[in-house]
Amino acid sequence: MNQQNIDHNLQISQLLSKLKAGKLLIVNPRRKNGLVVYKKYHAEFAGPGAIVGGQFDLDVINIIAVGNMSLVSPKTSQDRKQAYKMRRQWVRLTKQIIDNPEPTQRAQVILNQFEHWFDRDTVSNLPDEAFALLVGVLPQTIRKVRNIELL
Repeated sequence: MNQQNIDHNLQISQLLSKLKAGKLLIVNPRRKNGLVVYKKYHAEFAGPGAIVGGQFDLDVINIIAVGNMSLVSPKTSQDRKQAYKMRRQWVRLTKQIIDNPEPTQRAQVILNQFEHWFDRDTVSNLPDEAFALLVGVLPQTIRKVRNIELL
């Protein structure tokens, strides 16, 4: 494991500890970045401007940084309020995808959305499991859709 991977893993571990302790942070709204927040049975995406931590993420079990990750501390109650609204918006966007009863279509839409928000390289580096937990499909379904795109 190279030094960059060790540093990244240490940062993720430290951030995970902060979230489990209830610390409130905001995904930097001025960057293309976000966090996949793993819970016991699902995952949530917190994109730019969304709050992470606090009471909402005490049950976090893992996180994956997406894009050029940057977190900032809320300075005012207005910052927190706006960040809560953004987190809710990201959850609503995901729910719209989940509402589709067809698993293959859910997989296709989440992959398309992430490529729209970020880029193809960033999306290809994210594990199938992360997308699967975001939209309630099996990792094999994500893999199948990714393989179809490569043809």
